[in-house]
Amino acid sequence: MSSIRNVVRVVAIANLSYFLLEFIFALRIGSVSLFADSIDFLEDASVNILIFVALGWSLTARKRLSRLFALLLLVPAISVIISIIYKINNPAPPSGAGITAIASGALIVNFTCAFLLAKFRENQQSLVMAAYLSARNDALANLAIITAGVITLFWLSPVPDLVVGITIGMLNADAALKVWRSSEH
Repeated sequence: MSSIRNVVRVVAIANLSYFLLEFIFALRIGSVSLFADSIDFLEDASVNILIFVALGWSLTARKRLSRLFALLLLVPAISVIISIIYKINNPAPPSGAGITAIASGALIVNFTCAFLLAKFRENQQSLVMAAYLSARNDALANLAIITAGVITLFWLSPVPDLVVGITIGMLNADAALKVWRSSEH
């Protein structure tokens, strides 16, 4: 159990640290996709902190906690809506090089977190499995953000960034709904 707790703690710290970096750069270069991903890092850090705390809890208590997870998953979706409204009113394209560089760092963080959690994904602790799947899926989202950054290098438009940001927000909203529904059983 302490090995799982140590890995979850490291993953939480990595997510919180990269949230700060990515959030600052997202605001600086005006990227919706990086903003959505940064808020997702904050949500992941919060989830991993809760997992760290809840690992010793009963199954019933962990099921109740999943409702809080569902609400946390809505935070990125709501923040994306706000950033999209801002971007529509301020349609300047973000820096393609900036998006690509920051998303590449995010990919490394998420891949590392998924790698660390992978050895526990078959464990009976479904919370750890959720953290693993989240990190793995976030790494895939980072590939989409990198693609948007590269496209923006050649096509100065906010569209690729907006499309990826909207997609990340929709994925989080869908995940929140699924987690909420699963907590009802």
